[in-house]
Amino acid sequence: MDKFIPYGRQWIDDADIEAVERVLRSGYLTQGPEIDKFEDSIKQSVGAKYCVAVSNATQALHMSVAALEIDDGSEGITTPVTFVASANCLITNGLVPVFADIDAQTYNISPNEIEKRITPKTKVIIPVDFAGQAVDIDAIKEIAEKRKLFIVEDAAHAIGSNYADGKPVGCCHKSDMTVFSFHPVKTITSGEGGAITTNNEVLYKKLLKLRTVGITKDKQELGQDPGPWYYEMQLLGGNNRMTDIQAALGRSQMSRLNSFKKRRREIVSMYNNAFHDKPGITVPYEENGVDSCFHLYVLQMDFDKIGKSRKQVMEELRQKGIGTQVHYIPVNSQPYYVGKYGEYSPKEYPVAESYYRKCLSIPLFPMMSDEEAEYVEKNIISVGDVYE
Repeated sequence: MDKFIPYGRQWIDDADIEAVERVLRSGYLTQGPEIDKFEDSIKQSVGAKYCVAVSNATQALHMSVAALEIDDGSEGITTPVTFVASANCLITNGLVPVFADIDAQTYNISPNEIEKRITPKTKVIIPVDFAGQAVDIDAIKEIAEKRKLFIVEDAAHAIGSNYADGKPVGCCHKSDMTVFSFHPVKTITSGEGGAITTNNEVLYKKLLKLRTVGITKDKQELGQDPGPWYYEMQLLGGNNRMTDIQAALGRSQMSRLNSFKKRRREIVSMYNNAFHDKPGITVPYEENGVDSCFHLYVLQMDFDKIGKSRKQVMEELRQKGIGTQVHYIPVNSQPYYVGKYGEYSPKEYPVAESYYRKCLSIPLFPMMSDEEAEYVEKNIISVGDVYE
């Protein structure tokens, strides 16, 4: 195999390029009509009432928590096995992050562990649909309703996925808000970009303001209306806008969401068949009824049994033109969190720590050919004599 196979990448076709070119030749590069069209395509796909497209998913998470207007010093619960943004959005809004351990099969946050971490200060839960597999939203909603907590679902990995009840992730039937990411390694891309869906009109209006420096021009919300130039800053927000260039690309990509998902699942099936009976290796588990779009394919590899470190395995595979990655270093172990919240001992999260020691993400993206997938399989299997 001459070319390098990364763990993930975008698929841009001529239709995507033409969509962006149309914007470049139009009168709007930002704050134009493509934003609404992109948002409409997301709403139609997931079945939510409202959608706000933004600059990236990190800001989408920050804005979502900000829209809840939770008192400083309150607590929010999330998973340690995620990108740091899932927890950082709590800190940037004056909240204290609390971590709950993961489920040993799904790698998603465990509802039982959420229950253990709730205190009188808890106000919000941020579950993460890890690798594309939807969280146990029924159990989390039951906890939230009982304790009067908000749910901000981090679905950065999960556009195109469905819950066990068949509803699309992002429909917000049991979450207050859901956040998507459109980074190039995600299922669809807008270059950089994110979106928030919700069925709550009050939250939607706050999000619109938070997207644009806290400003509104909506005449129905202005305290006065001296003329067409007038606007009011009613909330403290940042410039979190998506450009029309990004939105056009994202909307074009949305038209291929189903085909992307189909191809991802075909590759997952190939991998599962190749690896399921190999000693020292565990393939991803998919909960009954859940229909995952599989943003990532994460193996659990017993590196001690193989007799090689993860670093050695990754380096060997890279020499053979195969990119791998680790998703994720537990957030509670990051230097910032250790320095600021030293009480987050790894011993408190034994499942997350066990997962981290063995996890390895291997290539998965729609442009992969069967030949490339088979090449990855062959080299993963041959990386340790234990599989012979």
